[in-house]
Amino acid sequence: MLKIPHDEIRRIAIFRALNLGDLLCAIPAIRALKSSYPEARINLIGLPWMAEFAMRFRHYFDGFASFPGVAGLPEQAIDLDAFTEFLHRERQADYDLVLQMHGKGSVTNPVVAMFGARRLAGYNEPGEYCPDPETFMPYPEGLPEIERHLALMNFLGITSKGRGLEFPVTDDEWREVANLRNVYGISDRPYVCIHPGARDMCRWWAPRKFAQVADAIAAKGVVIIFTGTNEEHSAVERVRKKMDAPSINLAGRTGLGVLGALIGQASLLVSNDTGVSHIAAAMGTPSVVIFLTSDPARWAPLDRELHHVITPDESENVAGVVFRAETALHEFTHRAAPWMSKIQETREI
Repeated sequence: MLKIPHDEIRRIAIFRALNLGDLLCAIPAIRALKSSYPEARINLIGLPWMAEFAMRFRHYFDGFASFPGVAGLPEQAIDLDAFTEFLHRERQADYDLVLQMHGKGSVTNPVVAMFGARRLAGYNEPGEYCPDPETFMPYPEGLPEIERHLALMNFLGITSKGRGLEFPVTDDEWREVANLRNVYGISDRPYVCIHPGARDMCRWWAPRKFAQVADAIAAKGVVIIFTGTNEEHSAVERVRKKMDAPSINLAGRTGLGVLGALIGQASLLVSNDTGVSHIAAAMGTPSVVIFLTSDPARWAPLDRELHHVITPDESENVAGVVFRAETALHEFTHRAAPWMSKIQETREI
C-alpha cells in the first residue's frame, strides 16, 4: 500500500546531485515512481550538467533545478549566495513530496528539509537527523545500486516496473553515428568501443594494459574506437601510442547522446567502472568492465552473462581480461550478426 496517497501528490522533486552512472542506476526506481504517480509533475534537482539528462528523460522529468552545492558534498563547489537563491526558488515550487535519493542523508536530509515540502521521504543513517521515520528508511547497505533505490520504492509502497536501465537516443543522434561511420569508412564493419578514462583517475586501468586488450581485439577483425570526454583525449592518445593496430579516437568528439548511440551499435565495450558501463547495460551492448577501487557488488551491471566484471585482483592479469573480451565478442558476433541489424535500423530512420 502506498504510504503517500495519490490525491496528496501533484508536485514531486527528486534530489540526487551526482554523476551519470548514479543517475542511470536510479532510473528503474524513478520509472516505478512515475507509474505510481502518473499525474504528478516530477522535477530533478542535481548538478548543472544534469539539465541535459532531465531533458533526455523528459518522459519522467517535467523540470530541472540546478543545485549550487553545500559543505560536505564533494561533487559541487560551494556558493552560499547561489544556495540562498536556489533555496528561495525551491520553496516557491510548493512541492507535495521531495525524495532524498542522494545518499545516507547525514548532509542532505537537513538540506531537503529546507525546501518546505509537505512531505519528505528517502534514506537516513541511524543516529542522524530523520525528517519522518514513517517515510525514511535506513540506508540499505550491501545491495546493487539499482536494487538500493528499488528498495526505497518498495518501502514507500511503490511497485517495481523492472530493473532494466534506459538510455533514450534521438533520431538525429543515430544519424550522427551513421555519418561518423561513413566518414571513417566503417559503415559495414563491426567495432568495439574502448573507454580508458573515468571521472576519478584512481579508476583508470594502465594505458599499456588497455593497449594490449585493444590489439588483441583488433586482431579479430573489428575496428577499435576510443571514446571519452574532451579532458580524456590525452589519456586515449597514451593508449594508442602503445598499440600496434590502427584505431579511431573519438574522445571529446561526441555528445552524450551520440556516445550512447555509438555504444548502442558497438559489438562490445571495454571500460573502467564509469558511467559508460551503465549506458552499455541500458543499450544491451556486451561489456567488459574493469574495477580498481569501487565495489563491483554495488556498481557492476546486473546481467553477468552479457557484462563481464573484472575485479581489482583480476585486473592484474591482462591475458585474463583479453580472454574475457574475446569471449564476449565471440558470443555477440555469433548471435545472427546483431550489429548488422543495428546498422539497418539506423539506415531506416
